[in-house]
Amino acid sequence: MSAGGFDAVLLASFGGPEGQDDVIPFLRNVTRGRGVPDERLEEVAVHYRHFGGVSPINAQNRALKAALEAEIAARGLDLPVYWGNRNWHPYFADAVRAAHADGNDRLLAVVTSAYTSYSGVGQYRENFEQTLADTGLAGVVSIDRLREFFDHPGFVAPFVEGLRAALGEAEAAGAHVLFVTHSIPDAAAVASGPEYGPGGAYVAQHLAVADVIAAQAAPGVPYSLCYQSRSGDPRTPWLEPDVNDEIRRLAAAGVRRVVVVPIGFVSDHMEVLWDLDTEAAETAAEVGVGFARVPTPGVHPAFVAGLVDLIQERVDRTPDAERAHLTDLGPWPDHETVGVSQVETDLPADARAVAR
Repeated sequence: MSAGGFDAVLLASFGGPEGQDDVIPFLRNVTRGRGVPDERLEEVAVHYRHFGGVSPINAQNRALKAALEAEIAARGLDLPVYWGNRNWHPYFADAVRAAHADGNDRLLAVVTSAYTSYSGVGQYRENFEQTLADTGLAGVVSIDRLREFFDHPGFVAPFVEGLRAALGEAEAAGAHVLFVTHSIPDAAAVASGPEYGPGGAYVAQHLAVADVIAAQAAPGVPYSLCYQSRSGDPRTPWLEPDVNDEIRRLAAAGVRRVVVVPIGFVSDHMEVLWDLDTEAAETAAEVGVGFARVPTPGVHPAFVAGLVDLIQERVDRTPDAERAHLTDLGPWPDHETVGVSQVETDLPADARAVAR
């Protein structure tokens, strides 16, 4: 029996290679349509090859899938969990076909992206639409998606806990907290919600979350937001400052240690292990600044419970006024259903609102 009109949960993520032979094919998938030559891809591949060609993201999603299944079962919800990726096996099409074969056609997607941006929202919607078309299941399967959870207590709590621990180990005196997220082009940031000011909704959401975490875990400790992992044409403006540049600036200003909080990510995948634990840590060592990095939520019990809280609010059709959020920006609206034009839906109108 379905739960609240849903048959199953779709854990939707980015995907990553699981061996040296997978690296270039995976990167071709990531850059499809952009005309990036293999020679350029090999420059990026070194990050993966450093770790044996294996990205940790797939193992992390297997662990998250298992944790979600356990929490969902503990709450008595009849919702099996399927897992699919944008760029590597198992693909979205694999997960949707498996769900349909099991008789589960009304899917609720948990996307491993907490913030509003094209890559975190619009591109997943396009992926879901293309998946239904490619599998021939348009009009048969529908895919809803959880709202962005950037300010949900379950997402925020692990960062608060981690920052308190890191400051305790490093001593707060002389420290600076660096909240870090993925850089995106300036134009893409503005497009995420220009009504939210410079940087759009994407930057506003991160700043609001940083304020909450700092107030709870590091009152009185200076902090700032910076970015990592920019790519593409160097002539295209991207969000700045870069985390390495910010570490150098802070060192010149007399800061003795930095505590990095990767609020843009839900797990310790390659961009955390390489861009922060490797490159940013090396930059800090070069300029004589102490370095500590707070863990991402991963399968922290509060995070897993929070995701199932979000599932529960959709199942129960919880009104917006009763939905958990920790900033004035939330709760973020639900998303339009992919496939709703040909699939009967019994969700209320506010649950079908198109997210920014």
